[in-house]
Amino acid sequence: MLSDSNVRTIGERVIGACDPDILRENANLNGESFSGKMSRLGSEYAKWYAREFILPKELKQAVDQGYIYIHDLDQYALGTTNCIFIPFNRLLERGFNTGNGSVRTPQTIMSAMALVAIIFQAQQNSQFGGVSANKIDWDLAPYVARSFRRHFSKGQRLFAETAPFAYEQIHMESEVARNGCPRSYAFAMEETVAETRQAAESLIHNLNTMSSRAGGQIPFTSLNYGICTSPEGRLVSRTLLEATISGLGAGETPVFPQHIFQCKQGINQKPGDPNYDLFLLAVECSSKRLYPNFVNVDASFNLPYYRENDPDTIIATMGCRTRTIGDRFGRNRQSGKGNLSFNTINLPRIGIEHGICRGNRSHPDIKGFYATLEKSMNIAVEGLIHRYHIQARQPAKASDFMMREDVWEGGGQLSAEEEVGRLLKHGTLAIGFIGLAECMKAMYGMHHGESDTVHREAQRVIAAMRAFCDRMSETHNLNITLFATPAEGLAGKFTKLDAAEFGSIEGVTEREYYTNSFHIPVYYKVTAARKIDLEAPFHAYCNAGAISYIELDGNARSNPEAFRSIVQYALSQNTGYFSINHPIDRCPDCGYEGIIGSECPQCGTDEEATHFQRLRRVTGYLTGDYTVRFNAAKQAEVRDRVKHR
Repeated sequence: MLSDSNVRTIGERVIGACDPDILRENANLNGESFSGKMSRLGSEYAKWYAREFILPKELKQAVDQGYIYIHDLDQYALGTTNCIFIPFNRLLERGFNTGNGSVRTPQTIMSAMALVAIIFQAQQNSQFGGVSANKIDWDLAPYVARSFRRHFSKGQRLFAETAPFAYEQIHMESEVARNGCPRSYAFAMEETVAETRQAAESLIHNLNTMSSRAGGQIPFTSLNYGICTSPEGRLVSRTLLEATISGLGAGETPVFPQHIFQCKQGINQKPGDPNYDLFLLAVECSSKRLYPNFVNVDASFNLPYYRENDPDTIIATMGCRTRTIGDRFGRNRQSGKGNLSFNTINLPRIGIEHGICRGNRSHPDIKGFYATLEKSMNIAVEGLIHRYHIQARQPAKASDFMMREDVWEGGGQLSAEEEVGRLLKHGTLAIGFIGLAECMKAMYGMHHGESDTVHREAQRVIAAMRAFCDRMSETHNLNITLFATPAEGLAGKFTKLDAAEFGSIEGVTEREYYTNSFHIPVYYKVTAARKIDLEAPFHAYCNAGAISYIELDGNARSNPEAFRSIVQYALSQNTGYFSINHPIDRCPDCGYEGIIGSECPQCGTDEEATHFQRLRRVTGYLTGDYTVRFNAAKQAEVRDRVKHR
């Protein structure tokens, strides 16, 4: 157990800002601000408390030895849950209460988008992870329609146009309204488009400025859209993309919300598809702003859930990559549930112990590797079950807004003191993994991008992990899934532990970080198509979520056709979730965005006189200037990233 002096040391490291990795564990948190330090103090104490008094002994030992990492350990003892897809349609349709007052059903798209931000903010305080809209185009389309009717009625008064048709016949594609009151119809269209554009701009600004979490954190918000083909839903998608392209007040790239464009054959993937123009706009937006990412509705593991008449069955993700659609209890749809927690396995450590990298054997000990992997996964899943029981025992009032307002489906039926366990069973518990590349290097002397044989062995490892999760789902009658971990602070933690014990091993522990999940190492030179081909097979195994990236240079902005081709190639290879990284640097003096070396190419100011803001992606999200917000391991990873052509 830590002594009083050890606890005091934790405080001094945070307050004195002498440990940047603690302060930058979460790149969305300003760890050097007063509220950021206060948050870190509470977080570090909560971690210590959970380790010393809550964790099962075997799990604590595995964590100390570097085999397992418990994500969001500071929330463990509280029983807080991770992330959720919010049923905006239900909340907006009936109104809701934030705890400080009730909110009526909105009558316009402007009001509806304002309430989306408020709902995001209220829900964020009931959990610790991301909050996502899985079909925001469908959810907001009715309020575009309401605005259109209001503007149409105003037009009738202005232009003295009357016609004998019902109120329900007034909508954006109504021929009766168009022909019966042409001036009113044209006026309503113009005003509705203008209002929706302003509403979308306000939503983007709100989601980048409402610091509702400690340390100036913005809620981790995500918007999924792109499938709704009604004029109203299309307008929602278009204006969200246009507002993102326009940027914030001074033209900056918005960090939030994370945009995810839902790609579906027959809807938005070919000329002639009703939403193909929106897909092209999404490509343009992503080439300029890094968002949206692209989720593949047609992937072999997503399409079986899809029901054409039920938008809640369209695959959606949290921005990072989290996927929660499958449910052994039959709720195979998106909204009203989410992930509960996840633990990550340190694959490189197991590879070091059983591979050839230390020179103590000429052939890898494959049997020993799988035995250790099985043992580690057993401990990890027992930890998830232990944590789940803590979460399940919490009363509904502990998560307040989430349960009271039925954000987690069924929560509104619980009394304040009633335990939430019977509802949480619809969520997911996930086992994650990191460093498949370094694991293969330790085992075989090559990673899975360097050898087809090793690539097959890498797939065998992840297939075994998925099979284990499936068996545990049956054993425990819970949704236990496999996660391609989005490692941020973890990227360097495991490496430090392993390097301290095993020393510097070429291709394994020699860098400051381990490669995320199943990715080909960022420093390995390979073409874009080859990287996609190598990573695509792993998506099908990771039913808790996965993402693949490629890196382009600054020319991405000027070649949207090539950008589109890469995205669609990734989709064609059964990749579930995909995005393209490219550097966005910004000069605060003149507002230039693009590639900036030591001098701004537009105004000529140099790096010594001005701090250039350098925007990069980490774990699926954008997080401001990486040179200020990223921890040392992630900064090193960014420096090592090669471009794929």
